[in-house]
Amino acid sequence: MSRLRRMPRETRRRSYDQYCAAARALDTVGDRWTLLVVRELLAGPRRYSDLHADLPGVSTDVLASRLKEMEQSGLALRRRLARPSSVQVYELTHRGRALLPVLDALAAWGAPDLAGRRPTDALRAHWFAVPLLGVLTPAASSAGHRGAVEVRIDEGVFHLLLGPEDPEEDGNPEHPAPTVAPGHERAPAPGPASAPAYGDGPAPSPATVLTLTTDTCTALVTGALTLAEGVRSGRIAVEGDGGLVGVGEHRGACP
Repeated sequence: MSRLRRMPRETRRRSYDQYCAAARALDTVGDRWTLLVVRELLAGPRRYSDLHADLPGVSTDVLASRLKEMEQSGLALRRRLARPSSVQVYELTHRGRALLPVLDALAAWGAPDLAGRRPTDALRAHWFAVPLLGVLTPAASSAGHRGAVEVRIDEGVFHLLLGPEDPEEDGNPEHPAPTVAPGHERAPAPGPASAPAYGDGPAPSPATVLTLTTDTCTALVTGALTLAEGVRSGRIAVEGDGGLVGVGEHRGACP
């Protein structure tokens, strides 16, 4: 029996062998669990144990295999944090972080299926982050300023970073990227991504705080309720800068 046939099915790398951009992308991220690992790492650097805890159902072997494949594909890297923690973490590269719009589109497409929660469904509060980014980002872009939005639901607390990015967050301000002629752009070199799109737990200095039930949050991401409707009906409480999420004037951060 060949060595390949003895390998566990989950550890084999397969290719569609098609000269097609979509097929090439699926060669890299089409395996089960890969995009969910990306979802977790979009919140910032994570330890292996933290990833395993927030991916209920994945085996340790499969998770280790996916992380290794993501490193080999330039989607993620592994590094050791500075002292005193000195723990090893995984984080997305620029190429890995570029999958956020892919997850956003998948979340928008899959949101209608959240209408009925199954008894076996696991849930973490921050799993609402990606679909909420899609809901709240247009208003934040119109507001023209950046801030953290803390979201409090029944299962816990998470936060989103909304609004235009500061160019200095995505590179070295002393060495700005050179101007490139249209059509000659190159993909960014693999390396640590800049600020995460969202985070688990409270925001250090939130501009806005949203408090709502999990059912109301589900209604928001499925499109059954708008944020303005939720605020008017009393289902959503807003503290701080309502302008950042499109339900009031621009004000200072939460006290």
